[in-house]
Amino acid sequence: MKKTLMLCAALFFLESASFAQHKNIYQKNWIDFNKSGKKDVFEDPSQEIEKRITDLLSQMTVEEKTCQMATLYGYGRVLKDEMPTAEWKTKVWKDGIANIDEALNSLAYNKKAQTAYSYPFSKHADAINTLQKWFIEETRMGIPVDFTNEGIHGLCHDRATPLPAPINIGSTWNKAMVRQAGDIVGREAKALGYTNVYAPILDPARDQRWGRVVECYGENPFHIAELGKQMVLGIQENGVAATLKHFAVYSVPKGGRDGDARTDPHVALRELHQIHLYPFRRVVQEASPMGVMSSYNDYDGVPVTGSHYFLTELLREKYGFKGYIVSDSEAVEYLYSKHHVVDDYKGAIKQVVEAGLDVRTNFTMPEQYIMPLRELIKEGKVSMKTIDERVAHVLRVKFRLGLFDRPYVPNTKNSDQVVHTAKSEAFSAELSRESLVLLKNEQNLLPLAAKKLKNILVTGPLAAEVNYTTSRYGPSNNPVTSVVDGIKKYIGGNAQVNYVKGCDIIDPNWPESEIIPSPLSAAEQAGIDEAVAQARQADVIIAVVGEDEKRVGESLTRTGLNLPGRQLQLLMALHATGKPVVMVMINGQPLTINWENRYLPAILEAWFPGPQSGNIIAETLFGDYNPGGKLPITFPKSVGQLEYNFPFKPASQAGQPSSGNNGYGKTSVNGALFPFGYGLSYTTFEYTDLQVKQPTQKAGSDIEVSVVVKNTGKRKGDDVVQLYLKDLVSSVTTYDSDLRGFERITLLPGEEKTVRFMLHPDDLSILDKDMNWRVEPGKFRVMIGQSSEAIKLKQEFEILP
Repeated sequence: MKKTLMLCAALFFLESASFAQHKNIYQKNWIDFNKSGKKDVFEDPSQEIEKRITDLLSQMTVEEKTCQMATLYGYGRVLKDEMPTAEWKTKVWKDGIANIDEALNSLAYNKKAQTAYSYPFSKHADAINTLQKWFIEETRMGIPVDFTNEGIHGLCHDRATPLPAPINIGSTWNKAMVRQAGDIVGREAKALGYTNVYAPILDPARDQRWGRVVECYGENPFHIAELGKQMVLGIQENGVAATLKHFAVYSVPKGGRDGDARTDPHVALRELHQIHLYPFRRVVQEASPMGVMSSYNDYDGVPVTGSHYFLTELLREKYGFKGYIVSDSEAVEYLYSKHHVVDDYKGAIKQVVEAGLDVRTNFTMPEQYIMPLRELIKEGKVSMKTIDERVAHVLRVKFRLGLFDRPYVPNTKNSDQVVHTAKSEAFSAELSRESLVLLKNEQNLLPLAAKKLKNILVTGPLAAEVNYTTSRYGPSNNPVTSVVDGIKKYIGGNAQVNYVKGCDIIDPNWPESEIIPSPLSAAEQAGIDEAVAQARQADVIIAVVGEDEKRVGESLTRTGLNLPGRQLQLLMALHATGKPVVMVMINGQPLTINWENRYLPAILEAWFPGPQSGNIIAETLFGDYNPGGKLPITFPKSVGQLEYNFPFKPASQAGQPSSGNNGYGKTSVNGALFPFGYGLSYTTFEYTDLQVKQPTQKAGSDIEVSVVVKNTGKRKGDDVVQLYLKDLVSSVTTYDSDLRGFERITLLPGEEKTVRFMLHPDDLSILDKDMNWRVEPGKFRVMIGQSSEAIKLKQEFEILP
C-alpha cells in the first residue's frame, strides 16, 4: 500500500511538472505539440498537409507510430476511467492513440457506460476537451485524438436528436432530407467534441432474413449510393469525418445467418462489383469520405480485412480513397479465431497491416494489438515503410479535420444550444413521416374520419411498446410516445379509445413454434378474447403488430418472416368480428404478410420510426399527413423465394409456365408481395409526356430525360418518380432493368410538375466480358414509373459507336 501511494505521488508530481513545462505550448495561430520551443513544419498551419505529415513522421518513434494504429474504446466499454488519471502515464497510450470510440456517450443499453459527463451537452464538450488536452500536453508528440462515434440514425449520444432507423430513411427516397439529416448528425457531433461518425451503412440488404436489414437503406445499390452520398456530404460539411460501413460483401452471409459465422457470402465476381461494391465506389468518388470500416467476413475464402485486393487495390488505387481504414470490432482477431488463415494472432496482425488496414478496433485494450505489432517490426516481419504508410493515412485525416490547428471544441457552452434543438426535433419528426409507406387502402378506408368515430380499439403487442425507438447505434434517453398514446392524444375527448394488448410479440416457444405449432395457452386465448370483446364495441380497430428491437438487429437473423408469435391469430380473430381492421406494422425487415394483405383492408408500414412514432402514426391514420414513402426493399411472399430482390437477371425471378389465374405456379409461390419502389397515397398521380432529349447520342454524353407528373386527386401528396433503365442488347447478361434516377415531389391537387433526370455515362456502364466498366453501343429503354413494376411510360434511345 505504501509503495502504491509513493508511486501515485511520484506520478502526480511528474504530471504537475509536465503541465507546468507545457502550459506555454499554445502560441499565436499555432501549437507547439512536441514542446520543442520552435514551430516545426507539422505545427505550421500554412504548410501543405503532405509536408506536415512527412515532418511529423520523421520525428515519431516506433512506439508513437504503432499507437496511431489502434482504437481505445471509451469509458464503460474498455476504458475504466472517465477522466485522465496519473496512471495513464503508465499505459500504452502515453505515446498517443489513433482514436477513442464512444467517449462518455452514455449508451442506454450498457449500464457500465453511464456517465455524468454525457449531459448537459456542454459538460460533454468540456470533458472531451479535457481528454484531448491530456493527449496534447502529456504525450511527447502531442498528437490529437480522433473522437469517433456511431451515427446511423442520429448520433449515438445521450439525448442527441433521434432519427428513424436507416430502413426508414431509405423509405423516404428524399435526397435533400438525407443531406439535412447528415448535417444534423455532423453538427451535433462537432458540438459535442466528436470528430468522426461511423455512418452511413452502405450494405445492400439482399436477404430479407438478415437481422441488420433495419440498419440499411435498402436493397438497391443505386438508391443506396444516392442517399449514402448525401449523408456523407451532410456530415462532412461540418468538419467531421464520415466512416462508411461495412466494406465489403457484409450483408449476405449464408442463409442470412450472421451470428458467429461471419463467412461464406455467395456472391459472384460480377455481382460483387455491380451490387455490393457499387455504393462504396460511388460514395468514395463523389463524396470523399474520410473513413471506411473494413468488415469481418470473407469473400471467396479471403477475409476482407486481410485482403490487399479489397483494402488497397480496390479502395485506394481504383476508387481513390484518401482517408483511413478502421476495422470492424474483432475483424483482425477473426483471421485467426474464425477464418483460420493464420497460425496465430501475430500472423493476423501482419496480414491485415500489409493488406492495408490502418487502425484496429476491438473491445479489448489497445496494447493487445500494439505490442505484437511492435514485435513484428522489431523482428523485421513488417517494414517501417508499411508502418509509415498506415500512420500517414491516419495523420492525414487528423490534419484534414483541423485537429492540429483547432483541436478543442471552441465554445463548449454553445453546445447546449446546438444539440437537439426544437428545429432538429421537428425535422426528425418529418423524416419519420416521410418514411411511412401505405401498402394497402381498400375502398379508401384511410384516412380515418375522426369526427365520425365514437369508439376506437387500439390493440396489438406493439401498440404500447417503445423499445424499437432506441437503438445501440443511435441516440438514447429521449422521451418516447407509443402508438396508443399518440392516438389517445390525437383523439382527445372526441371519442372513446380503448387499449387491449391482445397478445405478446412472441409466444413462449418461439422461434420453435415457427416449425412446430403448439396450441394457444389459456392465458393467450384469454388475451385474444379480451381484444375481440372490445373489438365488437368498436367502430374501427387499429392493430399494431410486427417486431421489436429484440427480434431484429445485429446477430438476430430470422429463419421465417411471418408475424411472430400469436399475432396472426389475433388478427384473424379481429377480422372475424366484421369490423374494419387497420394494420400498422412496426418492423425492421420485410414480412410475409400474405393473409393480412388479402383480408385486411388497410396496411401502413411504419418500420422503426423515432421516439415521436405515436404522434406521427396518429397524424397519418387520421389524415393530417398523406403518406408518400416507397419500399426500398422487396417484400417476398415466402422465404422459399429467397433470394428475391431488385435488380435481378432476366427470368431469374419469373413464375412457372401455365401458372394459372391465381398467380401461383404448379409447385411454387410466384411474384413479389410488394415490389421494390412500391407505395400508395391518399391521392392519385398521372404521368405524361416522357421525353428523351436527343435520342441518338455518342458514348460519353449525358442524356436528359423529362416527364410530367400531375396530382389528379383531391389531396396534397408526395410521389416518388422512379427512372429505370434497360440495356436491350449487351455483351454479357445484364439486369432486367435497374434504377437510375428518382425524385420525390410534392404536388397540390391539380398541380403538375416537370421532373428532369440526367443520365451520365456511369449510369449506362456495365462490366463487360473482360470485367471492364464501359458503355456499350446499342439501344436502351427508359422506363418511368411509381415502382419497379408499376411502369407508366417507356421510350428508347441509342448510343452510337
